[in-house]
Formats: sequence, structure tokens, C-alpha cells
Amino acid sequence: MELRRALVRAAVSRPGVLLAVSPGATRQRLAVEAELARRGWPCVSGPTETDLLVIVGEGEGWESDWVAGLWQGIPAPKARVWVMDPERAADALDSGLADLERGEHEDDHAHHEHHEHHEHHEHHEHHEHHEHQQNDDTAPHSDHSGHDMHGGHHGHAGHDMGLVEGLPMADRADDRDGLRLDVLHVPLGPVLADWPAGLILRLALQGDLVQEVTVEPVTTPPSPHPPFWDEPWLRTAAGEHVSRGDAARRLCAAHLDSLGRFFAVAGWDGMAARTRHVRDRALAGATAAELTSLVSPLIRRAQRSRTLRWLTTGLGAMPAEQARQRGVTGPALVADGDAYSRMLVWLDAVGRSAAACDSTEALDATEVVGPRGRLDTPIPPSKALLDSLPRLLEGTEFACARIIVASLDPDLDELTHVPAPRTVHSHG
Repeated sequence: MELRRALVRAAVSRPGVLLAVSPGATRQRLAVEAELARRGWPCVSGPTETDLLVIVGEGEGWESDWVAGLWQGIPAPKARVWVMDPERAADALDSGLADLERGEHEDDHAHHEHHEHHEHHEHHEHHEHHEHQQNDDTAPHSDHSGHDMHGGHHGHAGHDMGLVEGLPMADRADDRDGLRLDVLHVPLGPVLADWPAGLILRLALQGDLVQEVTVEPVTTPPSPHPPFWDEPWLRTAAGEHVSRGDAARRLCAAHLDSLGRFFAVAGWDGMAARTRHVRDRALAGATAAELTSLVSPLIRRAQRSRTLRWLTTGLGAMPAEQARQRGVTGPALVADGDAYSRMLVWLDAVGRSAAACDSTEALDATEVVGPRGRLDTPIPPSKALLDSLPRLLEGTEFACARIIVASLDPDLDELTHVPAPRTVHSHG
């Protein structure tokens, strides 16, 4: 009993939070992350470290398919809350904390019903409170050997992988030298720190090499709401007045969100924290002058980091011609290269859009290019990015897979959107 009380006290003082984000819930995720950052509550990478499970989004299928199994894998004491309204993020986290204080951790019906009516929203940056003071060259802490030096983001098995079901299974197959090696089947996602919401990748590994990749987006109900990051351009295409400044602000925040994920996967947690803080300032309405003063040092640090360049150069190379053939548009096409090149394109766009976010000029209705690419094509831009993943990942080292995914950062919100008749693109 004393041990359990001690565990509850530890969980309540600074609960470890596991975010389970469904496609279509970007606005809610940002709200939850911001509130977690304000409180200094850490986000964790897997169920074994979790005190509070925060389910972000809505849809019965999302919950019934796999969240129940995820919940069962979390040791007591534990609590869980649902976030469907970004305005209620703080209330939801307060409710979860109260449950931990009471020691409520069993998966009983009353507990479930209590939380079903809670709604939450905001952004996390617990790393802000634990940043290491690092120079530009030594900041990232991932290596290419298969392990992340901050706690297992790239581990081969276990709950930190965000496994969907069961344990990885090993078969036998010939490798390139004709030897018989174990084939390990590893699912990545959909609940994984710094991972596109709703994405599942099923990998077949031989040694540390990815042999086969299957992309499986989580099935969620269609949404009539436009994807959060694409909203300004879709509203303009539908005949609404949107300023260039509002579009630039959303673009700036979207790329900062992607960069935060990219830095975190590369092991540069302090840089990821600062990047997400600037993202939140952009979404909160910071002026162009303030944003420019915030993004400029971030851009310089990332561009000057030799370690980051070493970690990401040569990964997931996609020449422009291949990108066009696959229907890829946006930054991944402009980059005409590897993961490092795609990061540089994001950094350049962040600098330009930060400077333009005060513009009141109307956005041109023909400029339907969102953060991931063109929105006037038959399929959403992120669908083309997802379709490109198998070829980019097969044959690479397992430790590199997450960096490649983060360098594309497909937005699965685009796949859940059912456009209105006047909208510029159809569901792909």
C-alpha cells in the first residue's frame, strides 16, 4: 500500500503523458501540447512510462480499434482523458490529474463514462524545462546504429515503438549474401512520439536493414472540416477572403511543427522545444517583427550544425524528377534531394513566411499551395508523400527510417477530409 501511495504521489507531481492523436485532430493536439508545455508535464514515448493517457480527437472507431489495448498496457496508477474541444484542454488535464490524485486507475465503466465528456487542447514542450545547453555541432544525439540516445525512439521492439498489436515476429529469409537471416516484422505507430498522427508503417527487417514497407493509415470517420494546416488556402478557393498574412502565418507554423518533429527524431530535444515554442507564438498572433526575431536564430543554428547535417544527409533521397512522377509537390519537390535538403527548404520557407505574416493583402484564389504541396490536384499532397515512403525506406537502416518519415511529415488530416462541392480537391 505504501508503495502504491508513493507511485501515485510521483505520478501526480509531474505525470508522464502519452498522446494518442487521431487524424483530423491537429488543432486539438496543438492545444494539448501548449498546455503541457505551460505545466512542464513531460510527454513519454510508450505505455510503460505513462501516468496519463490523453486521447486527442473523436470517433468511436479510433477508440475501439486499439486504444483499449493501449490502455491495458499502461501500469497503475494511471488515468485517461479525451480531448475533442481545443478550448477545454486545460480542464481535461485537470480532470486527469484529479483522477491520479484519487488513485483511480482501473479501467472501470464509470471511469470511462466520466472522461468521455471531457474535451481538451494545447501544445507540449516539456523539453523547454530540461534543455541541455549545447553548441550547434553536438546538439543532435541520434546515431545511425539503431538507438536514440534519449530513450529509445528507434528501438527495435517493445512498447516504445508504439506497437499496434502483439510482439514482432521473426521469420527466416535470404539476405543479399545468400545467408539465412531472421526477418523481424515491426509495426511503427500509430502512437509514437514525434510521429504523424494516424500513420502505421509495417516494416520487415533483416538485421538493421528495412526490406519491405507497408503503409497503413488508421481508419477514421470522414471529416467535413478542412485540414488545419491547409485551411487558409481551401477557404480562399471556396470564395472566402483570407489575407496573405494569415496564410503566411499558418505556413510558418506548419513548417515549424514539422521541424520540431524532425529535430526531436534526430535527438536534438532542446532545439525541438524552442522550435515548438516559436510555432505557438506564430499561432498566437505574434507580429512579423517578433516572429522574425525568433526564427532567425533557429534557422542559423540548424543551418550551421555539422552534426545535424551528418545525421541526415543522404537519407531518403528523392530527386525532383522522381518526385514529379510520384505526384509529389511542395517542399519535397522543391528540395530535389534528401532529408537534409527538405529541412533546408522548410527553414527557408519559415524565414520568408514569418516576415510576411502581417500582410493584409488578399490571398489569390489561384494560389492553392499548402504546406505539403498543391491542393488543386486529384489527390491530397500527403497521399503522394505516403505513397513515396516504401521506396524511400526500403534498403535503408532501421535507425534512419524515422528521420526519413519526419523529413516528409505527411499530414493524414488531408486523408480524412471530405471536401464540399466547391472545394478544390477530392479525397484521394
